[in-house]
Amino acid sequence: MTARSRTLSVPAGYSLVLAALILGPLFGPGYLLLRDAVSTPRSYPTDSALGLTDAAARAVPQDALIAALSTIVDGGLVVKAALFLSLWAAGWGAARMVRAVLPTAGLGSQLVGSTVMLWNPYVAERLLQGHWSLLAGYAALPWTVCAALAIRRGRRSGWFALAACFAAAGLTPTGVMLAAVTALAVLVVPGGRPSALWRSAGVLVLFGLASAPWLAATALSTGGADSSDPAGVAAFAARAEPGLATVGSLLGLGGVWNDAAVPNSRMTLFALVGTVMLLAVVLCGVPALWRRRRHPVVKALAVLAVAAVVMPTIGATPWGLDLGRWAVQNVPGAGLFRDGQKWVAAAAPLYVLAAAAAVLRRPALWSVSAALIVVLALPDLVWGVGGALRPVRYPQSWEQVTSRLEAQPDSGDVAVLPTGMFRRFPYSGEAAVLDPAPRLLPVDVLQSGELVVDGRAVAGEGSRAQKVERVLQGGGSPSDLASLGVRWVLVERDTPGPHGQSAKTLAALQPLFSDEHLALYRVDGDVTAREATAQMRATVIAAHALWAALLIGGLLGAGVFEALKRTERAVPRLRTRQHRRHQS
Repeated sequence: MTARSRTLSVPAGYSLVLAALILGPLFGPGYLLLRDAVSTPRSYPTDSALGLTDAAARAVPQDALIAALSTIVDGGLVVKAALFLSLWAAGWGAARMVRAVLPTAGLGSQLVGSTVMLWNPYVAERLLQGHWSLLAGYAALPWTVCAALAIRRGRRSGWFALAACFAAAGLTPTGVMLAAVTALAVLVVPGGRPSALWRSAGVLVLFGLASAPWLAATALSTGGADSSDPAGVAAFAARAEPGLATVGSLLGLGGVWNDAAVPNSRMTLFALVGTVMLLAVVLCGVPALWRRRRHPVVKALAVLAVAAVVMPTIGATPWGLDLGRWAVQNVPGAGLFRDGQKWVAAAAPLYVLAAAAAVLRRPALWSVSAALIVVLALPDLVWGVGGALRPVRYPQSWEQVTSRLEAQPDSGDVAVLPTGMFRRFPYSGEAAVLDPAPRLLPVDVLQSGELVVDGRAVAGEGSRAQKVERVLQGGGSPSDLASLGVRWVLVERDTPGPHGQSAKTLAALQPLFSDEHLALYRVDGDVTAREATAQMRATVIAAHALWAALLIGGLLGAGVFEALKRTERAVPRLRTRQHRRHQS
């Protein structure tokens, strides 16, 4: 293996190993069910999966993608593969970015960059919160920097690569926004070709194409039309960890709003120690980056990193919270920004470059030491974040309920008891998990979107689901449910939660299935249809197809240009060898 091929392939293998060490327990049989992460054997292209309900389209296009792929492959494998590929791509992309921005960086610098990108509190906390699709957007950031740099240098391959990055990050709205902001930061800096104005315009076009699924769903449905609950601003603000102020937690790439979704080491004063260790490696490379401050990428990523830390910090102050509450009540879509800590991901590319620069032209021992310090700063990220990431098995009852619903010709939605979105099943562990019913069942499941954070209720946008919950809690009649579009009521018996006076309602319904885990009831008579129209579904499906075409086309286009570039490099070398043979 030549030195060049070793420099290219070793970071990929190293990142593969790190990703496997992080996700190890998840590779066993079963499904990811942890807080917001819900994987199921099969999911369906319901109106909810397409974002065509009165709840905000936050899981678009990820839910529709899984619904499509799970018709071919087990849905649990799809989510595991996507998560593993995301972490692998994050580490490998970091190494590629180091090589692209710091041409003198050797293998050691690249491996240190990969370590910082993968082994940090942001990755750990988002894994524990169940935000696997957000990590796809996080993984796209270093590749986005590489694509933007190629565009600045006038390479057409950069646009294809950027399209693929945006589409991959676009599994969630937050992901594509992170990628777009990163690309704009690099491309608006003057210099290079084409002009900054044309480059920025190209970024906005690609952003629109990659965002087509959730933009179309939001425009066609009532989801997100109403303002978000202002109580969510304080509930989802960045949080100070032990021994650290909010700004210190964010500087260490931590501070997620949910204090239960953090590694054990970040719940003690070791959070301070770990943050100091990570920042020590990063800060050692700042002088080397300062000498390269005229480099447009270094300049752009530095500004972006400062903003990524400062803005969430301000958002957690009293007057920042007041501003946030005003925004979510008066600015459409502002609720998307209430989880301030997730935006600190934009600081990761600079951290990677700084850590890599710290060991530039240093002996190999420096690189090993730097990587080891980063790992020891968060020792419990290994093996499923201390074993928290582990697959679960669903009871057979879910398959039986699904088969009965598939056999029913009637239209209508499912209401669920107990009310609320989160569950504590005997098979799901100690953490509260999202109700898997919306992804397990072949019809729409009504959910209000209400969350309880630190004892405070944060209202969701699902107004019809809220009305249905009030009917069930108050013991309303079957006709009340039918008028709200409810055909079935599912009772999940092995999880605590409020039932109210629902026994009175259930007594008037037709039982279809019952065991120790689940009970399914049917609402007889005419049910008011609340389904999206065929035209709405066709429009949103077309938007998803456009997103998929952007992803596939971007990957293919970037691959073709990469192959052509390698061929161009190989031809002169081949001619040189032939010339030498001829002379000899």
